[in-house]
Amino acid sequence: MHRGARGDLGETQRLSGPAGPVFRRSLRFFAPYWALISFLIITILLASLLGLIPPLLIRSILDDAVPHGDGSKVNLLVLGIILASLGGSLLGVGQSLLNNTIGQNVMEDIRNKLYARLQRMSLRFFTNTRGGEILSRVTSDVNGIQDVVSNTFSTMLSNLIIVISTVLTMLVLDWRLTLLGLAALPLFIWPTRRVGRIQRDLRSQQHQILGHLSAHTQETLSINGAVLMKIFGREPDEYTRFSGLNREVRTLSIRRAMIGRWYFMFLGLFGLLAPALVYWYGGHAIIRGDLQVGSVVALAAYLTRLFGPITQILTMHVTVQSSLALFERLFEYLDMPIEIDERPGAIDLPHAEGRIEFDNVSFRYIDSRWALRDVSFVAEPGQVVALVGPSGAGKTTITYLIPRLYDVTEGSVKFDGIDIRDLSLNCLAENIGVVTQEPFVFHGTLGDNIRYGRPNASVEDVVSALHSANLAELLDNMPEGLDTVVGERGYRLSGGEKQRLAIARVLLKDPPVLILDEATNSLDSQSEHAVQTALSTLMKGRTTIVIAHRLSTILSVDKILVLSSGKIVEQGRHADLLADGGLYAQLYRLQFSSSSEFQTTPALN
Repeated sequence: MHRGARGDLGETQRLSGPAGPVFRRSLRFFAPYWALISFLIITILLASLLGLIPPLLIRSILDDAVPHGDGSKVNLLVLGIILASLGGSLLGVGQSLLNNTIGQNVMEDIRNKLYARLQRMSLRFFTNTRGGEILSRVTSDVNGIQDVVSNTFSTMLSNLIIVISTVLTMLVLDWRLTLLGLAALPLFIWPTRRVGRIQRDLRSQQHQILGHLSAHTQETLSINGAVLMKIFGREPDEYTRFSGLNREVRTLSIRRAMIGRWYFMFLGLFGLLAPALVYWYGGHAIIRGDLQVGSVVALAAYLTRLFGPITQILTMHVTVQSSLALFERLFEYLDMPIEIDERPGAIDLPHAEGRIEFDNVSFRYIDSRWALRDVSFVAEPGQVVALVGPSGAGKTTITYLIPRLYDVTEGSVKFDGIDIRDLSLNCLAENIGVVTQEPFVFHGTLGDNIRYGRPNASVEDVVSALHSANLAELLDNMPEGLDTVVGERGYRLSGGEKQRLAIARVLLKDPPVLILDEATNSLDSQSEHAVQTALSTLMKGRTTIVIAHRLSTILSVDKILVLSSGKIVEQGRHADLLADGGLYAQLYRLQFSSSSEFQTTPALN
């Protein structure tokens, strides 16, 4: 785990492209808010113009009002300074409101786009990516760009306007003093770009490690991970891994914090030396009679006003460069191809019958090995078709292809005679129900978990589904009924209760096609009987594809498909396959040592 974290750093750095395209693409998020941005620009312009007024009024006080002893003019000019400053402050409040509104809207859009993109990814993506890394992109990376999105745009624009307007005003007052004050500024441009690039690389590395840290935390501190860790006594090892990743985060954070500190120290010294040069040259000019005191003071004030924005612009260049690494990581996810997508003109089935057909289907997860090869069969509406075979034969793959969790490599899967790739994804979701061996239960109420497939279901319908799923006793024992919170991953429920909850969820949804990964494989006898009873209710009148781990549960199904190495090697009913003496008969003999044992287990009907 730790070694893998190190190995990914080089890949991240290779993925880092030119900052220009990434920056331009980042700006597109602001396009929908052009009206608010226009108002923001107006407030910035007005605030910048008001900021130019006080030094000019100070110049008038020193060069005009004071030498002529005009107290009334002094009062008027001081009042002007106060009003200009007050106006600038009020505009600053409006600027802050507009800036935060724009920034938070952009952040909302980024989160929505990223979540929507991840929702559309195929099952292949989620099986190949650690959950903690996905969570890190959606939370840590997005939060990392919050400051640059919310503050950088308006601050950069405001500073640019201040710099341009101030420099122009200074040039009008005295071009010599202006050039002297700004003479050393070009020396800081190249170091700023260099520091920005280093910060960008370090931030990319830091968030890569944070992703691994988040993944490790989620895996080891989830309920299942914590139980496994405690059972095997691996707490010290997992702590060592966590502390190693945490140490790398600390080291990278310190490096990021210290990069450019010497540079910014010299930049700060420039802010002190530049006005000193102006006073030195201006003082001699006043002695020679070339300048008045007010002009020198005004130019020094403008230079002081100018230095803050220039420093922020140079500093923000470093911040933006650093944040571009996070934008690159987000764009990697936003640019991932959608493997399972709707074709243009995808259709819905107004009244689905539930006929499932595999027509010469071949499929592989990776290029080198076929999971299915030339599989063909038909499940007629209302039939129960069982999938039997050794581990790795392709049973689960067949159940993945029907709801389009993956797309076939060759051939086609048809629903009511229509290639499922021509149906809308919503149509497939509405007409197919799935009960897995380990159903997922949300940390929510019992009612919300059951309503997941039909959110607008009434209380009466939910209670009816619970009774049909043989869960009436559970409902009676729940302290708050349907509003009882079942805990993380349903830990307040037993294995059998979770299975029946999943059955109630599908019963409420009422789809014509059911996919069942035999739900009784790891239950005790009492729970198994309760689940089997619920399954019998669930399967009535539905086309059912069932993965049969226990052959005793498929005595009376309509068709049994026996798979081996991704191919259907036998098919038929139980008695016929047993008489043929093939693979099915071998599996049967391996599972049951006596007919009495066989007959004690209830069968799916």
